[in-house]
Amino acid sequence: MTASIADLLNRGRSGRGVIGLGGSPLGNFARSVSDDEAARTVRRAWDRGIRYFDTAPHYGLGLSERRIGAELRRRPRDEFVLSTKVGRLIVPNPRPREWDDDGFAVPGDLTRRWDFSATGVERSLRESLTRLGLESVDILYLHDPDQAWKGAAREGLASLARLKAAGVVKAIGIGTNSTAGLAAIIEEGLVDVIMLANRYSLLDHSALDSVLTPARRFGVAVVAVGVFATGLLSTARPAPGSTYEYRAPGADVLGRAERIASVCADHGVELPAAALAFPLLHPAVSAIAVGMRSPQEVDENLRRFETDIPEGLWHDLIAEGLIPAGAVPTREP
Repeated sequence: MTASIADLLNRGRSGRGVIGLGGSPLGNFARSVSDDEAARTVRRAWDRGIRYFDTAPHYGLGLSERRIGAELRRRPRDEFVLSTKVGRLIVPNPRPREWDDDGFAVPGDLTRRWDFSATGVERSLRESLTRLGLESVDILYLHDPDQAWKGAAREGLASLARLKAAGVVKAIGIGTNSTAGLAAIIEEGLVDVIMLANRYSLLDHSALDSVLTPARRFGVAVVAVGVFATGLLSTARPAPGSTYEYRAPGADVLGRAERIASVCADHGVELPAAALAFPLLHPAVSAIAVGMRSPQEVDENLRRFETDIPEGLWHDLIAEGLIPAGAVPTREP
């Protein structure tokens, strides 16, 4: 299965792997982005060769989908790959507030309601397509079922399987921050792809054995997101005020980030460039997706993505105990 999903994701880019545009910032995550800036961001990504775009109803209560769709529907449909997510219906807020209370700088007249039923999943997709102004998406993920209730993932996957069998979507999967239960789901053949946030980066390798190893064995693609660890790895040196897992980093994490940055500097590589390259070293990882909120961020991230990383950097990080040996595949003679 991995080959077909990898081929799907590889439209427009090859060689170093695939980098996609993550749509959370375009839903005004943490701070507002104007409609014009959002449009120019998507256009710059397209002009620079990005062909994978990811979004979700959760991102700005539908704002990200509307903004990304407004640009992509002008493009040839067979030239890009689009994913969105289900599991959170966007509904009127019975207690309207001035601003959304879930991290997005948007009005709080709408809210999210968990629903992984067949009816809810179909409704969510239908409403996403309306916001996007498109007739289809390529990949449909369950969004954070681990945050809903026990059994939500399997209920939602049954709903997704029906949509895939009917030819409505090409691939189905789970988008999550949690590795719990994913190995069994992968081994049972219930998903084509896993979008995994914050669990496979230079600072967190917890998905290596629990997700990437079974994904490789059973032909499931992985899209790694959160590769900058929510900010700590986004600058050449960890910057004051940078967050890790959306909070201030502890001394141990900050110390490891500083040590990784020093090894990178010894090899003439910026820390963010190494952070982008690291997940793609593993053969199970078909793509990364990075949130970008301006044309300048698109240019900067692609410059980093295109950096040549010397193999010695990875070997030194292994020798320092900063990344596991299994993260860097052994080259065949």
